[in-house]
Amino acid sequence: MQPNRDIYQEPLVSRYTSPEMQRLFSERYKFTHWRRCWIALAEAQHELGLKAVTSEMIDQLKAHAEDINFEVAEEKEKEIRHDVMAHVFAYGQQCPLAEPIIHLGATSQFVVCNTDLVVQKEALKLIQAALLRTIANLARFARKHANLPTLGYTHYQPAQPTTVGKRTTLYIQDLLMDLDYITTLQAQLKARGAKGTVGTQATFLELFEGDHAKVREMDQRVARKLGFDSTFAVTGQTYPRKLDMKTVETLTGIGASAHKFAVDLRLLANLKVQEEPFEEKQVGSSAMAYKRNPMRSERMTGLARKLMGLPTNFAATAANQWFERTLDDSAIRRMDMAQAFLLTDAVLRLYMNISENIVVYPKQIEKHLQEELPFMATEKILMACVEHGESRQTMHEVIRGHSVAAGYEVKQNGGSNDLLKRLGDDAAIPFSTRELEELLTDYQSFTGRAEAQTLDFLKEQVEPVLHRHSGEFTNIDASLHV
Repeated sequence: MQPNRDIYQEPLVSRYTSPEMQRLFSERYKFTHWRRCWIALAEAQHELGLKAVTSEMIDQLKAHAEDINFEVAEEKEKEIRHDVMAHVFAYGQQCPLAEPIIHLGATSQFVVCNTDLVVQKEALKLIQAALLRTIANLARFARKHANLPTLGYTHYQPAQPTTVGKRTTLYIQDLLMDLDYITTLQAQLKARGAKGTVGTQATFLELFEGDHAKVREMDQRVARKLGFDSTFAVTGQTYPRKLDMKTVETLTGIGASAHKFAVDLRLLANLKVQEEPFEEKQVGSSAMAYKRNPMRSERMTGLARKLMGLPTNFAATAANQWFERTLDDSAIRRMDMAQAFLLTDAVLRLYMNISENIVVYPKQIEKHLQEELPFMATEKILMACVEHGESRQTMHEVIRGHSVAAGYEVKQNGGSNDLLKRLGDDAAIPFSTRELEELLTDYQSFTGRAEAQTLDFLKEQVEPVLHRHSGEFTNIDASLHV
């Protein structure tokens, strides 16, 4: 179906997100699951002996679970201004035998909340799979470049050498933490179940003639039929909005992890040492034909920034649920809950795509190392001078003076870093320039345990996770629509 070019199109849907995530937040998925909630309720009521609900009624409900008469529901909603009752009416038109018992004893949030929780449960599976795929991509990259020395930075100033692989483990570790939070969140997801108008189950207790055990069992059966192990023990009219707050905080954490990676890659692209994949026909700029803008990383940064701004809305909603419920949660949740998952999906699609083919330029990395390594090697030179019999304090002052002069030459005059030559030409230093250069030839010696840390981390922390979830993430499509 062609988009309507005359109205606003949501970019999250038209440009950035996967069809699988879009399907979960579609109207068809939502209203189909409303019907599954009604079927689950009727089945539980019938199984527990409620004579008003017959097997023939349930068969009719099941026969029309998928073929939703949207037009009937939409017309009815215009008339009565209530979406749930409009769909009760539409379902009843298709199921005349079952019409009297559709939604029996329930409140609107029975279908709304339980369906929302089903959607979130399935959406979290997609998020988890994308996280695992990204972790696997980065782990492969980290292993490949575990021993490739590169400049490390603090305050975005050259600090000490690390390795490309070691730096990548920092991104992986963030994602592993996100994965842990997802696992914790999944364990907290429960069905709302069948709790009634304000959570007291009063109507259901009346239907079952005061039989508390049957009402409790009905609640649990509905949950199991909807794919949950349990229900929230107590609710008001809705499931606790505190869960929404924690859900979005978890998704926001993924956004922050991705944002960190994307900004770092943009900075590395400026240094010309690493960059995101760039397609053969890709255009970087409409004016500057040579440009290779990091557009995927920039997009990921922007989408993550939008995602990271959502938790405030959910905290305010949770805090403003007066007593058993107030309706100011409805409109904002329609937008923000879907956006939170869609944004996370969009961010992870970009992260997966980029991490599959990160480009590395070893010669450029070496150039940067050579420019900065003389400064970073001053302590090693100092120790060598002391071993040669010189005074540490005297050598420190000599080296300090030449370091300041070499830094001035680089910054003020645009010259090269000639510190080693300055030291080699100074009679106080017991080494020639050539001997000093030989001290710096082994870049690996400056990276400490970076390679070992990388390999240990991959073996002990990453591989067990990927093995435990093997088969859950290999078939994800990481291609981008735009």
